[in-house]
Amino acid sequence: MGLLDDKVVLVNGGSQGVGAAIARAAVREGATVAVTGRRPEPGEALVAELSAAGGTAMYVQTDLSDADRAKAAVAEVVDAYGRVDSLVNSAGLTSRGTLLDTTPELFDAHIAINLRGPFFAMQAAVTDMVARKASGTIVNIITSSAHGGQPFLAPYVAAKAGLIGLTRNAAHAHRWDRIRINGLNIGWTATEGEDATQRTFHDAGDDWQDRAAAHLPMGRLGQPDEIADFVVFLLSDRSGVVTGSVIDWDQNVLGGLD
Repeated sequence: MGLLDDKVVLVNGGSQGVGAAIARAAVREGATVAVTGRRPEPGEALVAELSAAGGTAMYVQTDLSDADRAKAAVAEVVDAYGRVDSLVNSAGLTSRGTLLDTTPELFDAHIAINLRGPFFAMQAAVTDMVARKASGTIVNIITSSAHGGQPFLAPYVAAKAGLIGLTRNAAHAHRWDRIRINGLNIGWTATEGEDATQRTFHDAGDDWQDRAAAHLPMGRLGQPDEIADFVVFLLSDRSGVVTGSVIDWDQNVLGGLD
């Protein structure tokens, strides 16, 4: 028996990186999976991969910065499969900005993707669960930087810290509906998106992961498949009654000083 047998799982931002790893892990554990993303090519390629491996999957083209599209994506999955049992909000914008140089447009972009999109996706998914009087699970992929972060992540931190508050608020509001909502503050992770970010904003070369690893306690960056296994656990009944938890998935310890 897989941990997610007969479950319908929607992964926002699931066409690449951590989201794609979560989609693969969910299919491996028996779930029917829908993934959203802005670009059809990686989304459709992932669905083809999952289908070839014997899974059931669909791609929904969605720009989560549009609240209506965030809600519509949930509706499309419900239309296709009858319900959404689990939701993962994995999409994220990590463009740089400090308190002093962030424009209103950049700030709004971060809020739209990192907070508003998850809010309205959760609204739609929980509405479906409540209407069916069914239990469900949600995991929000957040960031360890939400505790404070680097100066150049000001709008990102502001939005993701809001997602922490939303996670706990929604978990409290819907605990009697038996809808469990948790968050994962992930640390530095080796993804396609992070590679692009390092090259775009920090002039990183091909050896940037090796250089970064040398300064990390475990000697390497986190890996998407490791995060995916943890998320599947939180989505599944194996995580018991846990709700409203925001877990630091990182190799640095909050509050620890050398």
